[in-house]
Amino acid sequence: MNTKIMKKQIVLAALALASAASFAQGTNTPRIDQREVKQQERITQGVASGQLTPAETARLDAQQARIEKTEAKAKSDGVVTAKERAHLTKMQNHASRHIRRQKHDAQHS
Repeated sequence: MNTKIMKKQIVLAALALASAASFAQGTNTPRIDQREVKQQERITQGVASGQLTPAETARLDAQQARIEKTEAKAKSDGVVTAKERAHLTKMQNHASRHIRRQKHDAQHS
């Protein structure tokens, strides 16, 4: 009888562990997080080199904050859907183009 109880406990523990792992995986966005870091590095490098003016930097930082806010909202229900990931990727693509344009325009600080 003790072994039946132990087997049930082991099965329940395994189910709980699998459930927790799938929940954590649903909000895992490593590519999006990596792009956020890279884009922030590009902005920082633009400031250091003088390619970005303070106004351009403020706009780019605000854009990055909007992306982070959208990502947090997507993660809030525990799952980042394919549609939400696509939207975040589109936002990051737009931000990447914006960073490039601002760094290579004729304005310098």
